[in-house]
Amino acid sequence: MKNILVPIGTGSNSGETLQYAVDFAEAFSATVFVMDVFAVSAKTGSLVNISEKVAKSSKERLKEVIDKVDAKDISIKIATYNGGITDGLKEIDRELGIDLIIIAPRSNDIKEELYLGHTTGSIIKKTDIPALIVPKGTVFSPFKTALTAFKSGILKKKRMLEPLLSIQNKWGTAVNLLLVKTPGYTEDDLKVNPSLMDISEQLTISENATTYQGVLEHFQSVQPDLLCVFRRKRGFFKKLWEKNTILKSEFFVKIPVLMLRIKKY
Repeated sequence: MKNILVPIGTGSNSGETLQYAVDFAEAFSATVFVMDVFAVSAKTGSLVNISEKVAKSSKERLKEVIDKVDAKDISIKIATYNGGITDGLKEIDRELGIDLIIIAPRSNDIKEELYLGHTTGSIIKKTDIPALIVPKGTVFSPFKTALTAFKSGILKKKRMLEPLLSIQNKWGTAVNLLLVKTPGYTEDDLKVNPSLMDISEQLTISENATTYQGVLEHFQSVQPDLLCVFRRKRGFFKKLWEKNTILKSEFFVKIPVLMLRIKKY
């Protein structure tokens, strides 16, 4: 894990998320890229250098956030983009090769009943970069136990597991598998990929209406400090394909969530 990206919004918790990312990155000697996006469309007759001025202002704001964290020996670099957040992430990923996005569940200005706000939901929905969703106020500590929940054991590419494998190799994280049989499951769904079995401590099979309900049922018995899920079009956060937000009534945990996926670009 070499390059970690932290999208910085306008919320007061931006420094908390960046500090978490720095503490996480220290274990891997990774570089942290702090990202901000802005939208400037120069029209005829407008100031020619308006984009440069906005970019400069954005960089200055990012520097203020960076100055407030303990950088340790980690290299923190700034990345800005003129355009939308998801296009910016994809462009920066193409240029730098991002291994992981670390992001808070929602912005401070989003109503409390939401787990994922519009911006975070868009990032999870519209990009294929693995993401670690870190609740606000969370102080980093090495992961001891991970609960990996899924409703299908089919895994097309082993490299989808790379972020989880990196975490396990670094801290010896015990990985517990939870296969949730949801309505409409097939026999193939119950065949767990050997790559998953190889890294796991145990496999539990549950039958619930949703994967999230399975997580709730087994959360206390496992007591994980990391929840790991797969990004699939009809997977754990399938509601994201209908909208960009997730209500806390649909999903909510107080621990970091590692979202695994395969980059397609």
